[in-house]
Amino acid sequence: MYIKNIKKSIHLPERIDLFLLIAVLFLIIVPLIINLSFKRITPSNQVNLYLSSYFEDVFGKDLTGKLLQSFEEKNPGIKVRLAGDDTEITDILFFNEGDFNTLISAQSLGELNSFTNFDSGKRQMAIPLVSFMNMLFYNIDILTLAGFNSPPKNREEFLAYSRAVFRGNFGVDAAAMSLSRADGQALSRDIFSWIFANGGSLWSENDKPVLNNRTFVNDINYLNTFNREGLFTLNIFDSTGAQRLEQFAAGKLAMMVASTQVIPYLRDRMGDEAFGITTIPYTPIGGRYSIDINALYAGINAQSIHPDEAWLFLVHLTENSPFLCAELKAIPGLVTNITPGDYVMEDPFYSKAWDIFESSQIVEGFSGKTGALEYESIFLYELQLFFESNRSALDTFNTIQRRWDALGD
Repeated sequence: MYIKNIKKSIHLPERIDLFLLIAVLFLIIVPLIINLSFKRITPSNQVNLYLSSYFEDVFGKDLTGKLLQSFEEKNPGIKVRLAGDDTEITDILFFNEGDFNTLISAQSLGELNSFTNFDSGKRQMAIPLVSFMNMLFYNIDILTLAGFNSPPKNREEFLAYSRAVFRGNFGVDAAAMSLSRADGQALSRDIFSWIFANGGSLWSENDKPVLNNRTFVNDINYLNTFNREGLFTLNIFDSTGAQRLEQFAAGKLAMMVASTQVIPYLRDRMGDEAFGITTIPYTPIGGRYSIDINALYAGINAQSIHPDEAWLFLVHLTENSPFLCAELKAIPGLVTNITPGDYVMEDPFYSKAWDIFESSQIVEGFSGKTGALEYESIFLYELQLFFESNRSALDTFNTIQRRWDALGD
């Protein structure tokens, strides 16, 4: 099972509870896969498999080429090629968190339970190869200009910092929220991460989404303060996280929530001294700081006529996860490992992110859940009504929960 740190589990036994044991995909571990009993395929005729070209976009041509070559050397008779525009069926799908629920909804992923022999009572539709978490990113120069020499530690400070930047007329935006429906990670990044950080969750014991009344009302009232006072960037329901990332990289945004996946990009664009990372501001009330994990996944196309051979390649990818993590400087990186890679230990940026991960509690979002797109669509629709009308947070809560309950019936 997924255990971040065995030694820490002595002091934090609640990490290893039933909730984490049944968390959808992050319980899939490399030792489990390596020890699987599956049939090695040695076809008499060459089998051609096609891999999402997005894989090369993320990991680069050199690493992709090495992985394909090493797989083909171990598996004579199977060739893996990158899918092109004219590829009829892409056998091996590689995708990010934002596309996961879309693929589930479209029934595009083949079930993996028969390959893994892992019976959790849930369908396994993909394997996470590299994982990340959301953090608060802040522009050091802008905060210094506003009179602050350290990042905000809690929600009160985050609001005070945002107001100071806004009133300073520095020609930049104070904070960001990007909730475009074209952004598949919008809700998890800019709404749920705040709810989780403050101790909230989404799931009940019967595996249905349930909002906590008090937590939800406090959280969206807090976020709406920024909306009412103009502290957020404009057009929050029409902008994407990618657009806000570019704004931040250009030095035009003081603070934003983003995935640790963007750290290498920002370091390249801005330099190490221009920005910092920290926890998403929260006001602890007896609970620990919580995060959910977002990942890059591999799965098998439900229409593939070579699922056995495709599974062999998924096993090959999991065996090479450490190299994939190192390539992207991923935090937490390999979800099955209790120790980080060398790039974490040797770099202050990544070691700080790892320390935050180590002290955090993992909670479960909508990733890979049946009906996730519908649940998120309802939430986003009602949230926009709340932000753009005089409806109360309590009425918004009741409406979302009622519609969620009806969807699950």
